[in-house]
Amino acid sequence: MLSDWFAEHGWIEVIWLTIGFLAQAMFSARFLVQWIASEKVRKSIVPEAFWYFSAGGGAMLLAYAIYRQDPVFILGQAFGLMVYARNIYFIWSERHTGEPGHEG
Repeated sequence: MLSDWFAEHGWIEVIWLTIGFLAQAMFSARFLVQWIASEKVRKSIVPEAFWYFSAGGGAMLLAYAIYRQDPVFILGQAFGLMVYARNIYFIWSERHTGEPGHEG
């Protein structure tokens, strides 16, 4: 059964499925990171790592969506990447200037 599937689809499909599953795992890990950080301080927080997992997983999922040619998935991931990138920009900007919300 698996050999039949592989014979029909080949290595390219296996590689893209692997990317898709790894991307989904990375994207999902952000919630685990957020949960653990919140439990440590006993309040809801969004740690910096959340945004890096979001951006990394989102970029990989966007690549996977483009490969699958799924316009709904492409649009959703592309928009999300803008949000993640903006939050990472705010983190880096604040670190550079020392001022929260500073847009250098």
